[in-house]
Amino acid sequence: MAEATGEAERSLGHRVMVDIRSQILTLTLAPGEPITERFLEAQHGVSRTIIRQALTELIRDGFVIKGERGYAVAPFDLRQLDEIFEYREVVEDAAIRLACARAAPEDLDAIRVSIDRGLTDFTPDAWFEIGLDVHVQLAALSENRFMRDAVQDAVNRTMRARWLVASCAEMRAVAHREHCEIVELVRERRAEDAANAVRAHARDVRQQIVQALEDARRLLGARGFAGEPKSPVKPNQVGRVRA
Repeated sequence: MAEATGEAERSLGHRVMVDIRSQILTLTLAPGEPITERFLEAQHGVSRTIIRQALTELIRDGFVIKGERGYAVAPFDLRQLDEIFEYREVVEDAAIRLACARAAPEDLDAIRVSIDRGLTDFTPDAWFEIGLDVHVQLAALSENRFMRDAVQDAVNRTMRARWLVASCAEMRAVAHREHCEIVELVRERRAEDAANAVRAHARDVRQQIVQALEDARRLLGARGFAGEPKSPVKPNQVGRVRA
């Protein structure tokens, strides 16, 4: 009975986390905005234990921060975003090369299904899960759990900023096309071309995010941002590959 109760609490905590994450993704809870356990308890009608469980997950994934005065929605840390994209570029490059050698056709077919869902099943929560599916499943094809976990963590920490871009239908169409291209290059085992395509895609997304954040700066205010970005990496520094 205790085990069943614990499982029910974990499930409820996850659902509450998803709800709060959706509010953060859509800027209903703005970057830098203070939040309290009491406010979240009243809003979601659950115990403080459940709220703390949800907040722990959100802190782990970079959506919420905890300081001496309590919790707040994490501001957009521009330097951290730059560092994540630099790190992700190195890891994804290695992972995609291994995937080209090890991927099975049926695994690539499954990823393609996830990619296509991105054009039709568009809500903050569905988009979040689809985004993880595409990038993390591609990394998982390397059959290296450490690379997969590294990509998952890095992707997780950029998803909120990417939402600013993904909410545009045109940008979703571009991402769909580029993801499909990468999958086909892996299917054809073209490791160098696949690595180039992954780097070009990541650098394009990075530039789109920088522009979206600049456009949102006045709306979000000073408390919505932290850190200073590094020198930008131009998308054309890596040639785009056409399959």
